[in-house]
This record gives sequence, structure tokens and C-alpha cells, in this order.
Amino acid sequence: MKTAILSTILLVLAAVAQSAEPIDIGSRRELFVDHHLIERLDGARLQLHRPVRREVVFRTDAPWEGNGSAYQSVFQDGDRFRIYYRGGHHPNSKAYQTNKNSWETLCLAESTDGIHWTRSELGIVEFQGSTKNNLILDEAMVREIGGSPAHTAVFKDTNPNCPASERYKIVIVGSKPRGLYLMVSADGIHFQLKSNKPFTTAGAFDSQNLMFWDSVGAVYREYHRSFDKGVRGIMTAASKDASSFPKPQWLEYPGAAEQALYTNQVQPYYRAPHIFMGFPMRYNDRGWSQSMTELPGLQERQFRAKQHPRYGTTVTDAALMTSRDGVTFHRWGEAFIRPGPARKDTWVYGDNFVFWGMVQTKSHLEGAPDEISFYAMEGYWEGAHTSFRRYTLRLDGFVSAQAPLSGGALVTKALTFDGSQLEINFSTSAASSLRVECQDADGKPIPGFTLDDCQVQFGDQIDRVVSWKSGKDVSQLAGKVVRLKFVLQDADLYSFQFTSKAKP
Repeated sequence: MKTAILSTILLVLAAVAQSAEPIDIGSRRELFVDHHLIERLDGARLQLHRPVRREVVFRTDAPWEGNGSAYQSVFQDGDRFRIYYRGGHHPNSKAYQTNKNSWETLCLAESTDGIHWTRSELGIVEFQGSTKNNLILDEAMVREIGGSPAHTAVFKDTNPNCPASERYKIVIVGSKPRGLYLMVSADGIHFQLKSNKPFTTAGAFDSQNLMFWDSVGAVYREYHRSFDKGVRGIMTAASKDASSFPKPQWLEYPGAAEQALYTNQVQPYYRAPHIFMGFPMRYNDRGWSQSMTELPGLQERQFRAKQHPRYGTTVTDAALMTSRDGVTFHRWGEAFIRPGPARKDTWVYGDNFVFWGMVQTKSHLEGAPDEISFYAMEGYWEGAHTSFRRYTLRLDGFVSAQAPLSGGALVTKALTFDGSQLEINFSTSAASSLRVECQDADGKPIPGFTLDDCQVQFGDQIDRVVSWKSGKDVSQLAGKVVRLKFVLQDADLYSFQFTSKAKP
């Protein structure tokens, strides 16, 4: 009886799924960072991938920088990369106790490759009698709003209607009244207040708060920190006007356990801007235990605990969350970046703080495709400076549909597309494979595009074009409702995209 009922339920669910409105993906690149396009997984699973820890690329060891550097923003600007970061010592560290100079500044470093970073002498802000530094903002410059250069996010506005004089923007916390304000610039170096009125006031704002232009939705989106019943959380709002936002709402994480999120780092993924990605720093106060005393830097940890217990017993890591609408996020329970081997300047409060932004950089392997570079912080409050460590990930390599050598399959929901060829970003072993079948709306293989017709794919490539033995391309299926069935053996499928053949 139970078996019959279960079979009926499965048939009903299958019928509902097949009758659902097809998803029009056009020629968008689609990633498997959620279940948005997935009908079912048979012997396959979605696997989160962690970026590879690379070199320390920068240390905040100039006299005006210090061990309290945080809230960094990174982006590519033409032929160079820029990192904006705050300068200052943290008052709860031993380094501050021995040198009680207090300041809040915003600094700028630049690079041509994402690895080697330099400071320019900008001549804007005087520090200890000299303007030979890379400072672009100090407290005196934002005194009108009670602004804090320690709490900023910087972005290049990609809105095509943005005035050239406002192409670069700073989101900054102010206290007159408390809220988020905008500063604007034509060159990303010389900034001025856009208005002495905040664009939002509902929030705590005691973290990095940010804004960007959503090119798909044609709106500005802002994300900021607040508290929900004492738990650190994230709020958001959207507006056509960067100077004014409606009442914010809480982000939602269906199925995810409650977790204190210190930052958000939400941004459109630049290769698929209809997908928002966030890399929040997760706040975990583990209390004192034997394991806590085994972590590095015990004396510094104990010193900070005297200022406040949580300063000694909180450890942080980075998570991954993704969204299609900017409000409801799929948040992975596993860490995107773990603290890693216990060594100096790790496993501390503020460790693994991922900078807002990601950039595309050359691979260290000659001839290999470009990679995504992330940057995260180490050594917060620990000594005289912090370190910026680089991490790399293959393009689209956040999550894959993965199957063992015994095999597995992923079947998509009904969809429509534009294009004449199917490109996949995938990786296999030398002995394994990946094949693709195109099915009709009812799940029946389409002649000429069945699994048996598909040329066996193996290798490791970000833009492999799938082919079928018939020699046909998929242009005849464009605009029609189809399903894709990916069959994998010891393989990872990261993304796919329908594209048009390049003209000869």
C-alpha cells in the first residue's frame, strides 16, 4: 500500500515538474551553484569547491596603515587592479597599547597583475607632516557627516547613465544622522560628498556596507549589516536612484541553519551577472576550551579577551551564498575558505575576511586559462600589520555537478535557449568521460542528440563545444522546449552556455 502511494506521489510530482513553465536561459552562462535549473540528480551531487591558497601579496606595514586594516574593496579598472582598504591600529591589540596613535584613513594600492601591489604618492592627505602617501580619505574630510573612513566600500559604477563625475563611489558610514552616505569621484582618487543626507538609515552599519549597479535588473542594490534578535545579519534594498532607497528587508536563506554573518560581500558574478554571489565572514564565538588554547597566538588571544571575552574566543571563516533575485540566497553550510593550518596570524577574529570583489588573473601555469583571484585577510589585530593573501579558483569553479567513476547523471528542468552550439566548462580524469543528451519537454531523447549520438567528451577545459556524431548543431532546437541530460563518470561539470558559432 505504501509503495503504491509513494509511486502515485512521484508520478504527480513528475507531472507537475513537466508542466512547469520552461526557463528561458537565452545565451546566458549557467552555473550549478544552486538547484535552479536542476530537475534531478541520479548518482551525482553538487560539490562545493574551495579556492587554492596562494601567496601573501601585500602587507599593511606603512606607518599610516597598521593591524586594523579591513573592509577592502577590489576591482579591475582598465589595465590595472585597485584595492581600497582602511588604515589604523585596533585599540584592543597589544600593538595599539605600545603605540597609542589613533587614526582612521582610506588607502589605495594598485597592480597590473593582481599579485604585485604598489602604493602611489597621491599628495591628498597629510599624515605626520607629510602627504607622501597613498591616503585618499581621512576623518577631517568627512567631518560634516561624522563619517568613518574605517567603514567604507568603494565601487566603479557601471550604470551607463552615471555621470562621468560620479563614476567611482564610496559607501561610507556617517553619524549626523547615523546612516550610509555616498561620496563620488571622476578618477577614483579625489572624492567628495554627493549629499549630506544618508541614502538609508535602517541598520547597524557596523561592518562593510556596500552598493553596486545590477545591470540585469537595471537597479542599484545595497547590502548592509544589522542585528536580528541579537544575531548579526544582512539587509538589502534596491532602487533606480543611488541617493535614495526604500525600507530594507532581511536576506532569506531557506533550509540554512541560523548563522551570525559579519560581512556580506554580495556582488554579481561578472561572467554570469544574473547570479549574485556573496562571501560572508562567519562569526563563531567558540568560548574557552582545550582546543582554543591549542590555537596559535594564545598570549595575544588572552590579552584581547581582557578587553572583551569574545575578542579572545571568536574565530572566523568565509562562506559562499548565491541568489537569483538578490534577496533569497542558497547558503552553503560548509566553509568556502577555512582558516587552514594553525600558524602565526591565523585562527583569529577577522581571519579569512574576503575582500569585496573578485578579479580575473593569469594562471601560474603557462598556457592554462585565466583564474579568478580572491583576497582575504590574515593577522588582524595580531602585530604591527595585516597581510593580504591571494586565493585562486578556476573560472566558474565555485560548485560542480560531480559523479564518481561508477557514473551519475544530472537532468535539467525544461528550458529554452538561443544559440547554435553548447559549450561546457568541465574536468575529467584520463580514464573518464562526460556525455550530453538533448531531450524534449517530456524527457524523451531527441533523435540525433541522444547519449549514443554524443561524442564522448574528456579533458579539462572551460569552453569545450559538445558535438554529436550526426554533425548537427543545436540551432534547430533553439527556441524549443528541451531538457539536457549530462552523464558523468569521474567528472565535474561547472557551467554550460549556448552560444552562436563564430563567423569565419
